[in-house]
Amino acid sequence: MVISVILIPFIAGILVPLLPFRKRWQKEIFLETAVVVNSFLVWYLLLHHSDSTFLLAHFTGDLNVSFRVDGMSMVFAGLVSALWPFATLYAFEYMTKEKHENVFFLFYTLTYGVTLGIAFAANLLTMYFFYELLTLVTVPLVMHTLTREAILASRKYLYYSLGGAAFAFIGLIMVIVYGNTTDFILGGVLDLNKIGDQTNIMLLIYVMAFMGFGVKAAVCPFNSWLPQAGVAPTPVTALLHAVAVVKSGAFAIIRLTYYSFGTDFLRDTWAQTVVMAIVMFTIVYGCSRALKETHIKRRLAYSTISNLSYILFGAVIMSPLGLVGALSHLVFHAVMKISSFFCAGAIMHQTDRHYVHELDGLGYKMPCVFGVFTISALALMGVPGLAGFISKWNLASAASESGNPLAWGGIACLLVSALLTAIYMLSIVVRAFFPGKDFDYNTVSDVKDPNWKMLLPLFVFTIFIVLFGLYSQPLVDFFMDVANGNI
Repeated sequence: MVISVILIPFIAGILVPLLPFRKRWQKEIFLETAVVVNSFLVWYLLLHHSDSTFLLAHFTGDLNVSFRVDGMSMVFAGLVSALWPFATLYAFEYMTKEKHENVFFLFYTLTYGVTLGIAFAANLLTMYFFYELLTLVTVPLVMHTLTREAILASRKYLYYSLGGAAFAFIGLIMVIVYGNTTDFILGGVLDLNKIGDQTNIMLLIYVMAFMGFGVKAAVCPFNSWLPQAGVAPTPVTALLHAVAVVKSGAFAIIRLTYYSFGTDFLRDTWAQTVVMAIVMFTIVYGCSRALKETHIKRRLAYSTISNLSYILFGAVIMSPLGLVGALSHLVFHAVMKISSFFCAGAIMHQTDRHYVHELDGLGYKMPCVFGVFTISALALMGVPGLAGFISKWNLASAASESGNPLAWGGIACLLVSALLTAIYMLSIVVRAFFPGKDFDYNTVSDVKDPNWKMLLPLFVFTIFIVLFGLYSQPLVDFFMDVANGNI
């Protein structure tokens, strides 16, 4: 069944431009049905999984393309399959004002299957293959509008991604040479007898592979592609920033650290210090840039850069608690950020306004959208009772118990980030609901909330933000089982 849930989105996406849909609603029903059915199959697979590995292709020796369901794949595949149906529903309404719909939904649906391929990859080679394929299927989405800005953004995204993949490929080769297998095994697969006195070289290779996979996770200094990719339609940027691309980068780094190189080999080395310093800098850098950015989507893009390094900070603590914190923020941030991006997209779709200073007074005309945006903003800040507080608490707890002095600096970065997040997110809310005494409401008289196709996903995401904030313990316990290798 693993290969089925990867192939169904491929088949559905390819059929979109081939089938003779007479009405737009027929195409919408076809796509939504395919995505929903596939998500149900994914969840059935997760709930009834076995430890067996599905071999798709064998090359030579230990090199093969194969898939398996383990704890990590359950987290990532569960997240992707839960969000994609709502993202697709939202895209139907958003794309009514865009051109080349068939091409858009072709690659949009293909991306679902490729992301699941990354999630279910049983070894580093398979994950790398789908990681590269993810670049190829998302470049057309970034350049969808075919404007000069979109073409330049897609070029930068392509160049950065291919360059990062080259560094990640070096890591793959070294795991093949110095590892017992390329399979993902918690604790790592490196053979210390093979490594011998080449420890520092292997640590350097880890840092290079970390930065290579880190391109998609937008670590400094390889993050400028992400704000520029905001020229893509909002359904694309929401998935780029919340689920598919950037989370695949973070997921790949977790696999590389915990399941290939192994934390016992990396912990308390100069390599850990280097990557932790990089992600700490990225946390503060992203928030600082978001603070001065006036374009709505680019502001949220810089926020994503910061929050992705929250996940990586938990990963490079290199402890079970650190992994719990990383997985918590990987899931919770996805829900919070896709919610805020969809709110931004709804604003742009309804008003054609793209900058923060243009949002004055819109809160009263679009109460549903800005109400949801406010909740997602508070959650990203880490307000207790919402999802963001839980993941930040888990990260801070892991850092304080790690015994690593540099990790305490990471806690300080989290606090600074929370303050800056409050400023750049709440400034949007204040402008929308409190435009000032002299504001002329006639300038927004024709503005209103979007239809149910856009609002339903927003309400669902809001429920999850609150639910995870108030009742997250079962999910956190599951993350702990994953981190300890019990699943």
